[in-house]
Amino acid sequence: QVQLEESGGGLVQAGGSLRLACVASGSGYSRIAWFRQAPGKEREFVAVISRDGGLEDYESSVKGRFTVSRDNAKNTVYLHITSLEPKDTAAYYCAAGQGGLLRSRASYPYWGQGTEVTVSS
Repeated sequence: QVQLEESGGGLVQAGGSLRLACVASGSGYSRIAWFRQAPGKEREFVAVISRDGGLEDYESSVKGRFTVSRDNAKNTVYLHITSLEPKDTAAYYCAAGQGGLLRSRASYPYWGQGTEVTVSS
């Protein structure tokens, strides 16, 4: 069983930056992914990092602005977001899993409650 808790969201002006954090407890996962869900839209994949750091993957539209990193000593995965745009406004979720397709929600049985990011223009 894995428990996840996100933090770091908030209201930020366009062009600003945020660092989201996902603290994981428990075992039975090999990677943690970030997804986001904008109002009225489906939850979409953003980025993923493996527990050993050997794998990182990003959705193409966020490459160059989003960076995922991990601190295994703190059981924490971060999502650094720069040059924020209003279209980044969404609830951001971290999820843990250990198999299946990297970008598929179905591959992640464990989810956090989410943290809200609002970007004003």
